[in-house]
Amino acid sequence: MPKHVDPDVRRRLVVDALFRVVVRDGLQRTSLRAVADEAALNIGSLRHYFASQHDLMRFAMQSMLDRVSSRLLEHVEQVGDLGRRPRPEQLRLAADLLAELLPLDERRRAEVTVFMDFNAAARTNPAFNDLSHQAAEGTRTLVRRVLTRLDAADALRPGRDIDIETERLTALLDGLSLSAVLHPEILNPRTCADVLLAHLGDLSPQTPGSAH
Repeated sequence: MPKHVDPDVRRRLVVDALFRVVVRDGLQRTSLRAVADEAALNIGSLRHYFASQHDLMRFAMQSMLDRVSSRLLEHVEQVGDLGRRPRPEQLRLAADLLAELLPLDERRRAEVTVFMDFNAAARTNPAFNDLSHQAAEGTRTLVRRVLTRLDAADALRPGRDIDIETERLTALLDGLSLSAVLHPEILNPRTCADVLLAHLGDLSPQTPGSAH
């Protein structure tokens, strides 16, 4: 009898293989054959997910968005009410949540690499604009939510403009991600995390006796 294949397991296998090939070869040079070989599958099995390079690239980006979104939702639930926690813990929890968007380990490095390669392709290919826009809006929505929750917990200095701070923090995350992927020998994961936490600390109210 034919062996039963769990579609969710197969999907994860394909996505993991796809991400490994993208990290190694770049998204626009990733072929169906390369992904099939990496996943130890035949081409016919991959046709269930994509039939062309265009489909492959969209599949990679959508898979990245789905993975990150699922992880972020779980993380948000775990954080709970920031107002019940001391200030240093509020900032650390917020930084840990936002760090899901940074290439701090192999899994997140692969996701950020897919993100960067896809957006580079989307710049000149209108067929990818929808997913690129979705990713950009999703990042800003997350950043705004984090800042709003910090503000509600009195962990932001009064008078901060949430719109401006959302763009500043989004730009910081984008810059850290780009530098860490392109130049890991210069910007390592620990420094990425430290810079993010320091930025959030600069947004928080000054404690008595601290420098202004």
